[in-house]
Amino acid sequence: MDVDAIAGAVTQRGWCVVDEAIAAQDIAALAAECRAFEAASQLTHASTGRDATRAPGTLRGDRTRWFESDYLSAAQRGYWQPMDMLRANLNRALLLGLHELEAHYALYPPGAGYARHRDRFRDDDARVLSSVLYLNSEWQDDDGGALRLYLADGAHDVMPHGGRLVLFLSAEIEHEVLPARRERLSIAGWFRQRAALR
Repeated sequence: MDVDAIAGAVTQRGWCVVDEAIAAQDIAALAAECRAFEAASQLTHASTGRDATRAPGTLRGDRTRWFESDYLSAAQRGYWQPMDMLRANLNRALLLGLHELEAHYALYPPGAGYARHRDRFRDDDARVLSSVLYLNSEWQDDDGGALRLYLADGAHDVMPHGGRLVLFLSAEIEHEVLPARRERLSIAGWFRQRAALR
């Protein structure tokens, strides 16, 4: 990945898109693992909020499984290693204080979405840069499922093509996931700083 181009886009616009961000064989392995977790009922219905305020609801329809950085599978290492290297390089380029990565699989059944929101919690400023890596093979634009970013100049839709990585500032950019006609797979991730707000 071209760190200088990514850093420039994030600085100027607050977001960027990188196609073919991770090798195709790693994308395929991640998609297969996500589907295997789903088949084994090892994805859980997503909720909103955190800790004591975490609650299921109608805002989002995905099922998730968090990565545990100390117990990564071979497939997950294909994601974690390049993303953690990107975190370190962006930290050097932008001086954002990014000290860790968190991530989870997200599987959206056909028709499911996620209502408009920001990724940073009101009482916790740890999330600095959000990321979405898509795991969908042979996705067609008429399959739907766009990530809609709400930007200063209007809404911008990013289609969930396999291997595409979207990065955006967690506190600044509202976004939503539009429903798709087919199952939609991704990894949602956040580059985090040490939280100052509590």
